[in-house]
Amino acid sequence: MNASRARLASIIASSASIFSLLLLSPAVVSAEPGDGITDYGNGCVLDPGNRAATVDSLRFRCSVTQQDQIYRDAQAGAVANGVTNGWVTRPPQLGAAAPALWIGKVFNTGPDGGTLTNRVTGAGIAAFPADVYRAPSILDGAPTWALNYAPSPTPQVYDEIREVTPGVWFGYSWWREGEWPLLAAFVLTPA
Repeated sequence: MNASRARLASIIASSASIFSLLLLSPAVVSAEPGDGITDYGNGCVLDPGNRAATVDSLRFRCSVTQQDQIYRDAQAGAVANGVTNGWVTRPPQLGAAAPALWIGKVFNTGPDGGTLTNRVTGAGIAAFPADVYRAPSILDGAPTWALNYAPSPTPQVYDEIREVTPGVWFGYSWWREGEWPLLAAFVLTPA
């Protein structure tokens, strides 16, 4: 009986992901060569002049390998500041459920970092504070913006983000234990 419930939950989560793809995917991005767009193939593009197209690509069109390459190719960039909207890009099951639990972050930062809180539930309640500062990336050792949750009730969580195009940050959420397993990948933009 428990195996049947687990299978049903998996089918429902998969169906929700497919349903959200059908309803939320905007039209295909088109671009003229030379306008600053970086094409990673198969519809995965970074468009510095179109945040929505970049977010769409990261959420729906870029493979895990492409997302990781985009992160590696990016500089730390500017740190986010103010209210941001956020979307989980992987794992897909979490991406479908995340909007009910997490909708972004609020950064209180300057050029050298600062602090943040997460916007949880659809109401955007402030929770889970973190310190924001430059540090080497867990993924590749290059500079990144570390979001260290040690001051919050979730001290084992550690995020890192890079600005992949102006006003679009892509990052990872790690569990700070053992081999530092990846919990999720996410994208942020100003609200």
